[in-house]
Amino acid sequence: MQRARLSSFKRSQLVRDLLRDRWMYLLLFPGILYFVIFKYVPMLGLVMAFQDYKPFTGFINSPWVGFKHFERFFMEPQFWSLFRNTLLLAIYNLVFFFPLPILLALMINEARREMFKRIVQTLLYLPHFISWVVAVGIFYVLFTTEGGVVNELLAQFGFEKIPFMLSEEWFRPMIIAQSIWKEAGWGTIIFLAALSGVDLQLYEAARMDGAGRWRQLWHITIPAIRSTIVILFILRLGSFLDTGFEHIFLMLNSMNREVGEVFDTYVYMKGLTQAQYSYSAAVGLFKSLVGLILVLGANKLAKKFGEEGVY
Repeated sequence: MQRARLSSFKRSQLVRDLLRDRWMYLLLFPGILYFVIFKYVPMLGLVMAFQDYKPFTGFINSPWVGFKHFERFFMEPQFWSLFRNTLLLAIYNLVFFFPLPILLALMINEARREMFKRIVQTLLYLPHFISWVVAVGIFYVLFTTEGGVVNELLAQFGFEKIPFMLSEEWFRPMIIAQSIWKEAGWGTIIFLAALSGVDLQLYEAARMDGAGRWRQLWHITIPAIRSTIVILFILRLGSFLDTGFEHIFLMLNSMNREVGEVFDTYVYMKGLTQAQYSYSAAVGLFKSLVGLILVLGANKLAKKFGEEGVY
């Protein structure tokens, strides 16, 4: 009897809370709807990875084949080449791209003139709004051997022209350079927001104790955004193998395909151009599982070191 009363009380309390905050939940509804429609509902298509899916028979009538497509993928001669190319680009992104927004945010935060900070932020944000088609086109105009500005300057100084856009050696550096130019500035937004929440009294106390700018940066600023850095790093690992289909696809050509073909472009080639839907779903699921394992492992490791983690 007492348990039933307690359950009834909890239900009534929940109803009161929902009615009290109904407008907040109403504002939350479009975001929830977006994730349900575009993130969770498409996950139902993962059953294709375990079927010989035929569009005309649908999910229900397509025959189940178990792990056949995964076995085929792991036995493909191209698997290790794809894995190496994807892994190297992912590591380069993590090593060279991820820390840069943090450094830029720290540098912008240290600037004293407000007008200068706003101008720098605007200039850094602008490339984000350019599509990858335009971004790659700009780099092509600058680095092509046929009249490219960079190669023309090299020729003027007596150096040989370098086929940046066709060379296997330059493919990965060009990809990372383009990613940094386009997205590093946009990535500073979260870190600048975190820096704005640092208590200014801490800096005043540090100055009174004789701490210079570097000491303040090391002992106050960086520890203040450490949790933000850890959370974003963990979330970044979730998309570790997502190298960006559109970007890679636009940079690929017959001369650099050996080092440029990654999981994303392979899924496009098999799934859309060759209509191997089940096989490409298996490849995509494998990539997602790797990201999930990395997130769970990194989150557990972060908690062991005393950080909050994602959950």
